[in-house]
Amino acid sequence: MLVRTLFLLGLLLLPGALHAEATRVEKAGFASRLTIYLAKGPPDACGPGCDRWIAIEGEIDGDAAPRIRRFLAGVKDTQRPIYLHSPGGNVEQSYVIARLLRSRKAIARVGRTIATACAAGTQVDAACLKLKNAGGEVEAELTTYRAMCNSACGYLFLGATSREVAPDAALAVHNSRLVLLLHGHPAPEAVAEYRQRRILSADRDRAAFIAAMGISRELDALIRTVKFEDLHVLTRSELYRFGIDTRPLAETTWTLEKEARPFIRKIATMKKENGSSFRTMEWRLSCESSKRVPLTFAGEIDETVIGKSMIMMTADADKDEEAGGFSLRVGKYEVWRGSIDSDMVKAILASRSLHVREIISMPDDKTDITRFDIDLTGLAPVWTQLKSSCALSTRGPISSWPAIPRQAAPWQASHWPTSPWTASPPPTVSTTPSNAPSP
Repeated sequence: MLVRTLFLLGLLLLPGALHAEATRVEKAGFASRLTIYLAKGPPDACGPGCDRWIAIEGEIDGDAAPRIRRFLAGVKDTQRPIYLHSPGGNVEQSYVIARLLRSRKAIARVGRTIATACAAGTQVDAACLKLKNAGGEVEAELTTYRAMCNSACGYLFLGATSREVAPDAALAVHNSRLVLLLHGHPAPEAVAEYRQRRILSADRDRAAFIAAMGISRELDALIRTVKFEDLHVLTRSELYRFGIDTRPLAETTWTLEKEARPFIRKIATMKKENGSSFRTMEWRLSCESSKRVPLTFAGEIDETVIGKSMIMMTADADKDEEAGGFSLRVGKYEVWRGSIDSDMVKAILASRSLHVREIISMPDDKTDITRFDIDLTGLAPVWTQLKSSCALSTRGPISSWPAIPRQAAPWQASHWPTSPWTASPPPTVSTTPSNAPSP
């Protein structure tokens, strides 16, 4: 019988789950063992009124689920969000952890937790891991930029009942690999037969798991087409269509870019009204010039829309202060660049939302208006950082503009493609015209 000739340990693993790959995982910035800890950041670090979260990061090892179970049993606040940053690992363990998250009705997001005490070095050296595993609350910062939840981590992520993938983070999938540990010298045909049975069983388990998590079977169909050696980063449309992240508008936090000419950036992706496709947009606030603050907007052009586009923006605190104007086309993007005075800056910093109107002037003299709000939470402290950075900055070259979020690479950060928007700084466009259409 097969069981008498084979002693097999079959595990569904990702690269790095084998001991021979551990060094590669470490070099990629991930610990070779899944780590979970409590983190605390500045006000609104994880959203309005949220400054505490649970971090889960590293490779999903073969003993991860029991540790996660014990840890979560001691965290009574089930509404504390969980941020994941992992290259993947053991698929079977990810299923178990996913069901733990489902039982808690967990809130899960893709994000990197950066422990403040470890910022000078790596986040996975021995001292930093000791700090994270000490059992206390770790002072940390949170970012979604280049955060990833790949392969087996994606299954873990599906267990949460609330799931969010920021525009500058990534959820990537591929087919799994069956690794067999053979003892003795079994016949090749017996090994091939056993392997085939295990693969078929694994495919059935994955399909059943995805269905149990309430996710479209399209995800399983897609996974079957992606080779183990590759990774497919799910697009915003796929995240929405599969039922993974069903937000029609997804945003990054306000982020300071410390370049020769510093600026603050926010990126958002918004579902188009007709259809399932999404449009990416970006806002930038730059260093003050002559007591005015440069404000720039860029958005992907909808080629199906005919007409001239105008962007108008107001803040909660003072809706009489308004900025915007007609956009200019720069490649595949429409760009408005102007400036706002100190009163509007104060209004924006005192507000929770930036109210945006996009106005399309049609050839038949009709107008089409799209309204949406952009979250201003967290802008105030970043604005303070910008002012300090501006005081120390030099007049260097301006970075590529606009800067669409870069897709996550499976392992090495060096694989992240550079921005496809390589246009020079957009032309200056006048501020709010006097004949701007009203709602």
